[in-house]
Amino acid sequence: MIEVIKRQTGAAFRLHKGQKLRVIDPNGEQVSDMVLFNAKDTREKISSGKTLDFEESILISQGDHLWSNRSNKMMEILEDTNGRNDFLLAPCSPETFQIMYNNNEYHPSCFENLYTNLEKFEIQPDDIPTAFNIFMNVQFDTKGKLSVDPPLSKAGDYVLFEAKMDLIVALTACSAEDSNGGTFKPIHYEIID
Repeated sequence: MIEVIKRQTGAAFRLHKGQKLRVIDPNGEQVSDMVLFNAKDTREKISSGKTLDFEESILISQGDHLWSNRSNKMMEILEDTNGRNDFLLAPCSPETFQIMYNNNEYHPSCFENLYTNLEKFEIQPDDIPTAFNIFMNVQFDTKGKLSVDPPLSKAGDYVLFEAKMDLIVALTACSAEDSNGGTFKPIHYEIID
C-alpha cells in the first residue's frame, strides 16, 4: 500500500529486518530526507561519515549500504532509478532559513518534521543525525564549493531499500526551496514484506 507524505511534512515508522522500503518521487524533482535508528537501541543511528568511509564514495546509490555509527549495515540499496542522492548536507532547520535564506519568518523544515514524527519513539531533536537525502542533487566544483541544484528525479523515480536490522525510519518531503527546484511536492513510500 502506498503511503503519502504531504508536501513539507514527514512520517516515522518501524521497518523490520528483511522488509523492503520503496521511496518514490511521484511528480519529480522532490527530495526526501531519511534517518534511521536501530529499533532495539536508538543510540545506534545512520552515519554519513561511516557510510562514505566504508562505501569509499560520496555518491551513494544502488549496491551500496547505509551504515550506522557503530559500523553496522542498516540498509542496502537494491534499486535506484535516479542514481543521485546526497549524504553531505544536514536536514534543513529553522536556522537554515535564517542563515542561508535570510528568512526570519517561520518556515517548515525537515529537521522539525523528523524530530516531531520521531517523538513517539522517544527520539529527541539532538538525536537527529545527518540525513540520507534521497533524490538530492548536490554538486561541487574543483575547489570543493558545494551547490544544490534541482533534483534530476523524474515522476515515478524510486529508491528501493532492504532493512538489515529492525529499524525506526523517518522520511520527509523536503521543505527547502533550493533542494527542490523552487517547488514543494509530496513523497510516496511503501513497505514491502
